[in-house]
Amino acid sequence: MGNTDPLLTLRHRPSDLMVDIVDYRGRPANRSTSGGWTSALFIIVVEIAERFAFYGISSNLISYLTGPLGESTAMAAAALNAWNGVASMLPLLGAFVADSYLGRYRTIVIATLLYILGLGTLTLSSMFRISHPANCGTACPPPRLQVALFYVSLYLVAIAQGGHKPCVQAFGADQFDQNDPQERVARSSFFNWWYFGICCGVVVTLVVLSYVQDNIGWGLGFGIPCIVMLFALVLFVLGTRTYRFCLLQEESPFARIGRTLVALARKRLGKLPITELQSDIERVEETKGLFRLFPIWTTCLIYAVVFAQSSTLFTKQGGTLDRRISSKLQVPPAALQSFISASIIVSIPIYDGILVPVARKFSGLPSGITMLQRIGTGMALSLVSMVIAALVEMKRLKTAREFGLVDQPNARIPMSLWWLVPQYVLFGVADVFTMVGLQEFFYDQVPDALRSLGLALYMSIFGIGSFISGFLISVINKTTSRGGESWFSNNLNRAHLDYFYWLLAGLSTIELILYVYFTQAYVYKKKQDTAVM
Repeated sequence: MGNTDPLLTLRHRPSDLMVDIVDYRGRPANRSTSGGWTSALFIIVVEIAERFAFYGISSNLISYLTGPLGESTAMAAAALNAWNGVASMLPLLGAFVADSYLGRYRTIVIATLLYILGLGTLTLSSMFRISHPANCGTACPPPRLQVALFYVSLYLVAIAQGGHKPCVQAFGADQFDQNDPQERVARSSFFNWWYFGICCGVVVTLVVLSYVQDNIGWGLGFGIPCIVMLFALVLFVLGTRTYRFCLLQEESPFARIGRTLVALARKRLGKLPITELQSDIERVEETKGLFRLFPIWTTCLIYAVVFAQSSTLFTKQGGTLDRRISSKLQVPPAALQSFISASIIVSIPIYDGILVPVARKFSGLPSGITMLQRIGTGMALSLVSMVIAALVEMKRLKTAREFGLVDQPNARIPMSLWWLVPQYVLFGVADVFTMVGLQEFFYDQVPDALRSLGLALYMSIFGIGSFISGFLISVINKTTSRGGESWFSNNLNRAHLDYFYWLLAGLSTIELILYVYFTQAYVYKKKQDTAVM
């Protein structure tokens, strides 16, 4: 790489300046005039806007698929899980590009432009005027061009998130110097307030956009997120003067790890002198550190499967209940997800301001509890939420039978939406522990040069989880349809979502046992976090 670009080239700095950190002009970054909470708040607001846009389409997408696009419940859930899976896996590619070639700042700008393009074309696709043949009525499928443009737009958004998601949070955390004791504590708090800010944005999008989409129109409902992302891009660029930029290493960290893997393989085959491998101990330990993360990564996959249900089956389930909160106001089904975000908004200040200080007195850790303990606590709460979801669904089916509504799929079950609140609230509290814990864990435990990759690995958990969810739904739907009514029948009053929730609760129990087993052997990268779960 050339030596003229301050954001891409490794330069030597005087010992009294921040190492390998520059400002927007390529000059050594001054700790007192750059980075910190000022820069982090710029980036948090940008992420709030991005989450507003993403959830503005994803949270109510199953209603669009089963409504204007005319897909079945099982088909729509599988399609949504596939899209979520791709959107959560692509950050691995985005992290590679950012950490090896472009840097986080440039990757964020390019990804945001793609976001705007994808959301703009998605808005256009939803504004097609559909004219049905006279003998068709309203049962005709939408035009193929509309469906094609819709899915192309949707996957453009997935590609955009692939570049945006792993870089924005890593770039925000980069604004705190891990070698400074005060900034290191602030960075740990940053992950909590980062998620707090995201959830504030999600609450607004779930309440406002779901209402707009259900009652005004999908064109406006998809167009607003596009405008918000344009605002996010402008705001992000305005903050450029305050940011700290990490210089990329001259050798791609991915290439370095690849060479190490080849060397380890040659050593195992006896074709490499051990002295040659020992000459780069840091490179070897860096690679081994990545492999130590995979047992934790694997044992979090079922948590991600459970997480996928809140925007798919939970939404369909809520659509059958009595959602009136006054004589004139009815809550849109997708807006029920706002209970998750609301519980997070309430829980994070309690966690950061009360639980952490109390736990710190007993453990002596700055974070109160270890990252793995935090993740495991959320997984246990997630298990409880699935048990509650199964019990509530059993109650819903019983009510439908008692009132003779089994064969009336469009009828409202005389059962209040408040029955669903406990499972949504527990989901939110579980996220405070597991989601934030995973973000901090995968950022903190990867090599410094691979921070974007670390957050991409965290995102990939939910990508694989969505794929697993879609696979389970497809297989179970096909299998149960042969013997009668599918668990995911379009008539939810004859379906058995409760069976599926019990299955996920059982899988979550097995997952939690395996997670506890593997965490006992995990050794933290940082000395102060050596306590085990």
